[in-house]
This record gives sequence, C-alpha cells and structure tokens, in this order.
Amino acid sequence: MGERPNRAIVAGLVCLVALAVGVGVGMLRRPQLPPEGVVESGTDVTSATAADGATSGLIEVHVAGAVVSPGVVVVGEGAIVADAIAAAGGMVPGALVSAINLAAPVSGGQQVVVPGASDTATGVALDVVTGTGVLSLSTATPADLETLPGVGPVLAERIVDFREENGPFETVEDLLEVPGIGEAKLASIRDLVVP
Repeated sequence: MGERPNRAIVAGLVCLVALAVGVGVGMLRRPQLPPEGVVESGTDVTSATAADGATSGLIEVHVAGAVVSPGVVVVGEGAIVADAIAAAGGMVPGALVSAINLAAPVSGGQQVVVPGASDTATGVALDVVTGTGVLSLSTATPADLETLPGVGPVLAERIVDFREENGPFETVEDLLEVPGIGEAKLASIRDLVVP
C-alpha cells in the first residue's frame, strides 16, 4: 500500500520534468527578437533577416565621439538618438548632453556624434546629426562668431555682450533679442549654430 503513493509521486515528477524539458526546447527554437528600438552593438544584421531576404526593421547607425563603444550599432526602425547612444554603451563622463538632441530620430547610414568637453573648448560643438562643426552661441568667441555669414565684429560683440548680460543661450531663437539680428539674419545662420 505504501508503494502506490510513491509511484504516483514518481509519475508526477516525471511528468513535470518532461513538461519543463518541452518548454525549454520550445524557447530555444523560438527566434529571439531584438528589444524595441535598441539592438546590441555588434549584432549580426544578417541573422535578423527574414526568410524572404528582407530585414526585420533594423537599421545601422555609426555612433562616434564621447561614447563607451564607438562604432556601427544596430537599432530598430523608429529609433532615436538616445537609442543609438545606448546601443554604443552610453556616454562617457564629460560628454556634453546639452549639445545634442536625444529625441531626434535616426535613419540608416546616419552618423551620430556625441561631443565631449574638448570639442567645445574653442566654441565649436559637433552637430549630432551630421558630425560637422557648428558654433556654440554660449561659448563662441567674437572671432568664432565672425565666421558666420553676415556677422561682422560689431554684431559678434553684441552677441557676446548679450550672453554676458543674460547668461548662456537657451535656444537659437534667443538671437532675435540681440540688436541687429532679425528673422532674415537668423534664417541665414540657424543651421550653423547651437545654443
């Protein structure tokens, strides 16, 4: 009589083990999809290719500058700059977060440059989208500002004076408060400066 409960327990355990093995095998066979928006750096994009040869919504973005692991990262379509930076290991200490737009969308083949402290020492910041140099209104010298179209020594000095009186520029549109800068002048330099 004592053997029957033991056989029932053994049979129950065998069933549980078989179920656990079945679930484990099923999980191993299921394709692992990348998390929404972010894929680890170094992911093989070809492994994420569907049976018909089309990629499953992944794009490659080159992340450079003040990040832990600069290089090409793979992110999901619809990703933003913050996702690409996260896939590159995040920012290093001294990265200038305020100089980039973390919410800007990224596209395949784009380069995202995260500027470090040394990149703005001369008043030049790096544009996160193009990787090209742009002037930082909050740190540029009068000589730097004179390189902008239509900005001579007098206007450059007014920009610096405004900054000294009112603190760092918060937006590029703050230039409209500088005497001598109107909508037309702002439009001609808008893409060449950051706050």
